[in-house]
Amino acid sequence: MTKQFFKRDFLVFLLSEAEHNLRIEKIAQMIISDGVSIDEQDELKLKKYYDFAVQNYGLENNMAKELVHEAFLYLKLKDGGDIDPLTKGDEFGAGFS
Repeated sequence: MTKQFFKRDFLVFLLSEAEHNLRIEKIAQMIISDGVSIDEQDELKLKKYYDFAVQNYGLENNMAKELVHEAFLYLKLKDGGDIDPLTKGDEFGAGFS
């Protein structure tokens, strides 16, 4: 395998990561706009966000749910301090980078 192959894969990973973070932010904005509690767990209330992720991002149901849960986690972490989890998440183990 060549350096070019690894460089291309790394760029694809970075773009995928950036796109994933944008999706999290979009769903988080919807949650805030709707006035939904960041502790909400009612599946019926969350269905709107699951459906949005399936329809707009072409995700399967399980992946859509995971993305929505990440958006709620993002909001909880963002609400909890001065650090933006999408840019500094790796500093406190949130899994966002």
